[in-house]
Amino acid sequence: MVTLVQLRVIDAVARLGSVTAAAKELRYTQPAISHQLSRLEAQLGAGLMQRAGRGIRLTPAGRLLADRAAEIIGRVDAATAELSALVGLSTGRVRLAGFGSVMSSLVPQAATILARRHPGLELGLADTHPEEALHQLRTGQVEVAVIFRYDDTAPEDDGIRLTHLLDDPLYLLTTGGGTTLADHARSPWIAGCERCRRHLVEMCERAGFTPRLAYTTDDMVVMQSLVAAGMGVTTIPGLALRAHRHPAITATPLPVPLRRIHAATYGEPPDPPATAALVAALTEAASVDPAG
Repeated sequence: MVTLVQLRVIDAVARLGSVTAAAKELRYTQPAISHQLSRLEAQLGAGLMQRAGRGIRLTPAGRLLADRAAEIIGRVDAATAELSALVGLSTGRVRLAGFGSVMSSLVPQAATILARRHPGLELGLADTHPEEALHQLRTGQVEVAVIFRYDDTAPEDDGIRLTHLLDDPLYLLTTGGGTTLADHARSPWIAGCERCRRHLVEMCERAGFTPRLAYTTDDMVVMQSLVAAGMGVTTIPGLALRAHRHPAITATPLPVPLRRIHAATYGEPPDPPATAALVAALTEAASVDPAG
């Protein structure tokens, strides 16, 4: 029977690309890692890896097992956290993955609320794009993923449940001239992440022009600084302005569909106590008027 230790070994080797690195991460000796891999191959009757220069390369069988191992380890770790939380919210851990503008605005407020209500509960955070956050949620690496959607399309699978937190408006950032997208058909544009870039291009095309993307950056503070320096114009969500606003920019709300922000959880309801406490803190933080 394949053991959890063996699954952790093949997962670490697959992620890190070498037995030495896997041994260091798992705090085993290199011979111990090699022994676990040899036993695993003997048990399964299949080769799992091949030498590739100074590193190793997984065989198709090894890649399949490593992918499944990552999922199993994630779910086991999530179950352990849930059991700890079930004993009581005075201890335990809950993990969240979210994107940049929500991590710099909404999440810190929610973390403060959570710490006040459950001071013994540890909160883990990961800053990542929505697609990766959902992957981490499915594989048990986090209990909550904060994501956004530009429409009401259904979740990717039936196991994901969404709690709506807020609707985030979109703003046009300039240094004062022109208040519509069409006013800047000839201006250089500053674009964000791939998904946001796609949305920007689609909006501009609906306004009758294709934007000239002069600069790209995922950093909302950098975007504002470039606009303030007169290097172009851009669009930015309200949450990003809540976290930081450059004094030299003009922000004009755009008459476009709002970006819908959700807390995503996985599995059958109800959520484990620690997960439910984090979602409740996010919901309360989202209900607070940033203006005061």
